[in-house]
Amino acid sequence: MNWKEIYKSRLATPEEAIKFIRPGDKIVVAHGPAAPDPILQAMVDNKFAFKDVQISHMLTFGDKPYADEELDPHFHLNVFFVGDKTRTIINKGIGDFTPTHFSEIPYVLRNVIKPDVTLIQVSKPDEHGYVSLGLSVDYSLPSARISRTVIAEVNDKCPRTFGDSFLHVSEIDCFVETSRQVFEYIPVEIGEKEKTIGNYCAELINDGDCLQLGMGAIPDAVLGSLMDKKDLGVHSEIIGDPIIDLIEAGVINGTKKTLHVGKVVVTSIFGTRKLHQYVDNNPVFELYPVDYTNDPCIIAKNANMVSINSCVQVDFMGQICSEAFGAIQYSGIGGQQDFMRGAKMSKGGKGIITFYSTAKNDSISRIVPMMEAGTPITAARTDVDYLVTEYGIASLRGQTLKNRAKSIIKISHPKFKDGLEEAFENMIFMQGKNY
Repeated sequence: MNWKEIYKSRLATPEEAIKFIRPGDKIVVAHGPAAPDPILQAMVDNKFAFKDVQISHMLTFGDKPYADEELDPHFHLNVFFVGDKTRTIINKGIGDFTPTHFSEIPYVLRNVIKPDVTLIQVSKPDEHGYVSLGLSVDYSLPSARISRTVIAEVNDKCPRTFGDSFLHVSEIDCFVETSRQVFEYIPVEIGEKEKTIGNYCAELINDGDCLQLGMGAIPDAVLGSLMDKKDLGVHSEIIGDPIIDLIEAGVINGTKKTLHVGKVVVTSIFGTRKLHQYVDNNPVFELYPVDYTNDPCIIAKNANMVSINSCVQVDFMGQICSEAFGAIQYSGIGGQQDFMRGAKMSKGGKGIITFYSTAKNDSISRIVPMMEAGTPITAARTDVDYLVTEYGIASLRGQTLKNRAKSIIKISHPKFKDGLEEAFENMIFMQGKNY
């Protein structure tokens, strides 16, 4: 059979597609906006057909009805990142959270989870019978290549992206055709704090640097502060809408990159319809599996690599927590460590952590003398080069414990500075030469 005949023979409704799933199967769901929601909804609508089915994924958007404790006999969550729809069930101990670097998820899938079924969203087949995974290649493509069964939502509004993002129709067992708007990640409004932090970060970015940024108001504010830069490159795990203006203005052109020159290299795309249309069939953008994009050794091949991420808490030693409040899991590890270590190994590279100095309307300092017991350390004190708040920049690389603490206190909120300085003096007294 030619590819058109294969494709036609494997077309199904969502209800027919889910019959490929067996009791006890381990399912991997594509990341973020690439999740095939109509198939997931069909699973929940027919929940009594399933027992002990494990569902694994990173961040999810929109309604995820399977993340309900009442459905646990049918569906059990084992996720790599905690989001709004999965936070409750994970912290109740009903679902499971597997801590891992984003770059290592394909390894975990191959060697630990060993998925039976992968659920993806793809573009329509091209003239050669290849579909693109569109907005999310990361762990979805590696998972599809090792699963017993691959079920794909073929959405005619899913963009076709380049790089290592293609599967032939013969590699997919079932197709569900849809025509629905892909989930849009709407940029968060940028306020004065974010603009200030963005401006400080811009001071650390030079013409010709290669950038990695996360998602949210602060990364968007950083990008908004770079219009006066030249010849910037991008090698990141995720990009959003603000990148468009910088490309159109010629600020991002990738000409100084030392790997994938002229290309914007990512593993996922989180944005609005505007970005989806911009990346569609655009050869500037290349998506690769996350064990490539986030491999620190690959990242380090980009000279002048600058990694910019955020956190929720920092202590006097420069230890970073980016994923939890105490022992309560709030998000996940993601690719922060992948890029911080890759940037540190890069010639001329640097790792930057940004955060607001306070939380809960200035009632809590995000800078603390010591992390609370049970708090996971996302980034070791040796991995951070710069900390940035709305009160300035702290340079930590190569600094003593004492100098680190002093620098960190300087970028704290004025409301808490006196208390932090007092805590620092007490720590010197109690620990002697350690500080």
